[in-house]
Amino acid sequence: MKIELFIPCFIDQLYPQTAFNTVKVLEKAGCDVIYNPEQTCCGQPAFNAGFWDEAKETGSKFLNDFSENRYIVSPSASCTGMVKNYYNDLFTNTAVHNKCRAIQGNIHELSDFLVNVIKRDYFGAELEGRAVYHDSCAGLRECKIKEEPRQLLSKVLGLDLVELKQGETCCGFGGTFAVKFDAISSAMAQQKVEYALEAEADYIISTDASCLLHLQGYIDKNNIPLKTMHLADVLASGWGNI
Repeated sequence: MKIELFIPCFIDQLYPQTAFNTVKVLEKAGCDVIYNPEQTCCGQPAFNAGFWDEAKETGSKFLNDFSENRYIVSPSASCTGMVKNYYNDLFTNTAVHNKCRAIQGNIHELSDFLVNVIKRDYFGAELEGRAVYHDSCAGLRECKIKEEPRQLLSKVLGLDLVELKQGETCCGFGGTFAVKFDAISSAMAQQKVEYALEAEADYIISTDASCLLHLQGYIDKNNIPLKTMHLADVLASGWGNI
């Protein structure tokens, strides 16, 4: 199966290894991964800040950079959710209406694609320790992802996955929210980290690099013995033979 890979700005600029690990996992699942190096942003930052004209311009480029007839996979529930849900506000009843609808139907967050489309949940991953899974707001509410990441993580050898108290509560990042309301944002991150410590976790795992960046910033600032990891990095850890 040929699939197209969408790597969001956050991952491209700050977590390139997560992008490479996404490719490794998809290739191990039997996919022929196509990456268009001309791709840029989905337009979410501008859209959320109220700059819809700029978001539409960026979104138009996104629609040109991807095809209508292949699955598009992204290691980001946030950006996937932007395309799936909010492109309606930008492109309904425009010249690219039909292409937009086709792409919206084809784009999937990584765990959703692995579990629900190609039906693969075991990749020979190994990671020793205890982990909690953080349900990002976009993953849970926009992409309707909950069991898929947990199913994948349950097959990781050596990993003890436990539920996080108030796991469906926001971590406090929220894009510009973290800038405009930094005190509230930091307090929300603190609460999330404290619940992870209560669970005696070694790792906080999620589908969204933005949430992980926010939480890791609080962890590093306070010298807390916790590590955040993206789901793709976990699935590519300690590979043995399948």
